[in-house]
Amino acid sequence: MIILGIDTSGKSGGVSLAEGDAHSFRVLGSAPISGGTFSAQLVPTVAALLQEQKLAAHDLNGLCVASGPGSFTGLRVGLSAVKGLAEILHIPIATVSLLAALASRSSANGTVLAVLDAGRGEFFVGTYFKDTESNSLRCVDESLRSAAELAHHFQVTPAPALVTCDEPVIKAATAAGIECETVARPDSALIAQLGLEQLLSGDTVAVEVLDANYLRRSDAEIFFKGNR
Repeated sequence: MIILGIDTSGKSGGVSLAEGDAHSFRVLGSAPISGGTFSAQLVPTVAALLQEQKLAAHDLNGLCVASGPGSFTGLRVGLSAVKGLAEILHIPIATVSLLAALASRSSANGTVLAVLDAGRGEFFVGTYFKDTESNSLRCVDESLRSAAELAHHFQVTPAPALVTCDEPVIKAATAAGIECETVARPDSALIAQLGLEQLLSGDTVAVEVLDANYLRRSDAEIFFKGNR
């Protein structure tokens, strides 16, 4: 199965071409894309990767994309490209949460708290249950929390394994006396690998309902907090 992994969720992103099945996974090629150039560089980068491997777009069997949380503009660019390719090629789409990808990199077994910096003193927080024996990862909850809410969570909840790739999260955890596992930020190759598992299991998303997971607060929450 030849698949394409796309990540445009952050300040920088990338594209990976890979092949795999239920027993193996191999990256054929990867290329970074600088932030601010996603819309201009995404499609040419995909075309270049395919050409390097002497493949054409119709050789693709599936698309895997980081669905967020992350940059509004970046996510829209990546998802729009995936929608266009899926409609033309009639191939399935797998969406991968960046928080799930981060949790998958944790060395812990059991409850894992994956945390990303959301900017402006807020954090994207994902609670997952990871079973290393069966190589499974189950989402318990994903939310957006303020620094105060995250600190309160650390105080009242028995600390699970905490994993992150962002310095502000490390500082918040250190201030709360929580140990933190630091890993590399999930990339397009990991998105492709996790997406492949979903494609093989039939966990796909139809083009017409494909959307980003922004994890932003509702207008009601923002209005209420701004008027207290």
